Amino acid sequence: MAQRKKPNILITGTPGTGKTVTASGLEAATQLRHINIGDLVKEKNLHDGWDDELDCYIINEDLVCDELEDLMEEGGNIVDYHGCDFFPERWFDRVVVLQTDNEVLYDRLHGRGYTGAKLTNNIECEIFQVLLEEAKKSYREDIVVALTSNAIVDMNTNLATLADWIRSWNPTS
Repeated sequence: MAQRKKPNILITGTPGTGKTVTASGLEAATQLRHINIGDLVKEKNLHDGWDDELDCYIINEDLVCDELEDLMEEGGNIVDYHGCDFFPERWFDRVVVLQTDNEVLYDRLHGRGYTGAKLTNNIECEIFQVLLEEAKKSYREDIVVALTSNAIVDMNTNLATLADWIRSWNPTS
């Protein structure tokens, strides 16, 4: 496998934690490529239909991974998705788990129109730190970092921290 010249970063977390805002800001600050998995799934039909209860596509993880393989080998990607355990470990140099206080998250999700099972499942996912645990089980612990994402000041701090990390990234380390 050829050595990547630029790092790949996964930004994960419960819906509403600021993944897309963070990834878009990081793309602007670093010129890495932002890949929003939800958008990719819709654009390329990488799903197995619609889940009426959760009001979302049922993504086909194999199709998503096949679609991304060449880009990930090349490097320079910021992948934005609420799950992480199906991506190959070798793809990522840093895995960021955004976390948001439940009251803040509830307001964000409610503002998006989340109700019923979709709202409850996402709040419970955050309470039990499901995505942080998933990341720790799926990737080397030294590349997983949890960042607070409650307010604009947190997002700005996270962007600065991640941009600094990208600038200092060494492909041989």
